[in-house]
Amino acid sequence: MLIVSDVHGAVDALRRTFQMGEPVVVLGDLINYIDYRTADGILADVAGHDWVAGMIVHRTAEDWDRVSAHWNILREQREPEELRREFESRIEQAYVSICAAMAGEKAYVTFGNVDRPDRLQHHLPASASFIQSGVVEVDGWSFGIVGGGVPSRMGVPGEVADDVLAERLAEIGSVDILGTHVPPAIPQLSLDVVAGTNKGSQPVLDYLLEHQPRFHYFGDIHQPQAVSWRIGRTLCRNVGYFRATGRPVRHVDDAAGL
Repeated sequence: MLIVSDVHGAVDALRRTFQMGEPVVVLGDLINYIDYRTADGILADVAGHDWVAGMIVHRTAEDWDRVSAHWNILREQREPEELRREFESRIEQAYVSICAAMAGEKAYVTFGNVDRPDRLQHHLPASASFIQSGVVEVDGWSFGIVGGGVPSRMGVPGEVADDVLAERLAEIGSVDILGTHVPPAIPQLSLDVVAGTNKGSQPVLDYLLEHQPRFHYFGDIHQPQAVSWRIGRTLCRNVGYFRATGRPVRHVDDAAGL
């Protein structure tokens, strides 16, 4: 099986992955709302690169007052309903394109903080299963998948409250492999060394400590301090920033393969 996360609009690379003849697990963040490296994305298409460059500065600094003020500048320049319609249209177009790239091969898809779960589910091809939380069997492995990003001041649709995430993790019980969008609350895995943000999940860490699956795959952190880490017997692996690498991770039943 192949595993990807943080696709962020990399349609061509995702299509190539789905032509490799293996089932694919997609761990969220499929659309490209904002690329912090280049300022590209849906926000730039609507508001322009200059405006997005300012937003990146404020969001990276986690200066939420300035983030709010920066949004107000855009709202003063554009009629709010017009802005809403353009955002919704571009988000819809993005899901049409990215989901079309997944046609054919069997896929198991969950959502990340950037995603609109309802639109993602709506546009998935028949060969793909949308999984909010649940257990599937892939290549003989029991694979528990739980979607969603950690809560933030942004309050976007793809975020999941800690108590809800903990309940969903408890419901899947013990599995061979856990797949989430977010990393466990281990600083080496949850800190983005470029952006300076820390987005680790305590419920995910608690689950790993209790159930000790053999493997845990996740994404969300584009530039982590460490790519892999062991928690007890569980080998944790950040599968990478797919938009930048274009490469899936192949699951192997061997610690050396990680």
